[in-house]
Amino acid sequence: MTLRPSIYDAGVGGILTAVLRVLAAWPPTAWVTFDVVESASNVAMFVPLGLLVLGWGGRWWHGILIALLLSIAIETTQLVFLPTRVADARDVVANTLGAGLGVVALVLLRRLLRGSQDSHNPRHRKLIDTRAQ
Repeated sequence: MTLRPSIYDAGVGGILTAVLRVLAAWPPTAWVTFDVVESASNVAMFVPLGLLVLGWGGRWWHGILIALLLSIAIETTQLVFLPTRVADARDVVANTLGAGLGVVALVLLRRLLRGSQDSHNPRHRKLIDTRAQ
């Protein structure tokens, strides 16, 4: 997707144009432009990377650093080898933000699960049972 000569083919472009036209016609969604959709898709595309790096045992900053370096490599490849594509620093920021959101989501999920497991800890269970008597 990121290293194709064009962003999307004619079929996808037609659907996207039609959806954006409908959104632009309704004032509450008129702010949804191609640039907004593109940035949001860049963020969404890199969320799994942050989740996976942390899930495979990496530190939180590994996910962000890998996303930053990968994104810079993608944008550099687009700049040097794909004249029909536009390399953009905003894409690097959006991609890195996406990985960061993935990292934050997994950190929060782990804390939530760890907290819910405390009630099953035998030491805590004893304290809970003792108070009930």
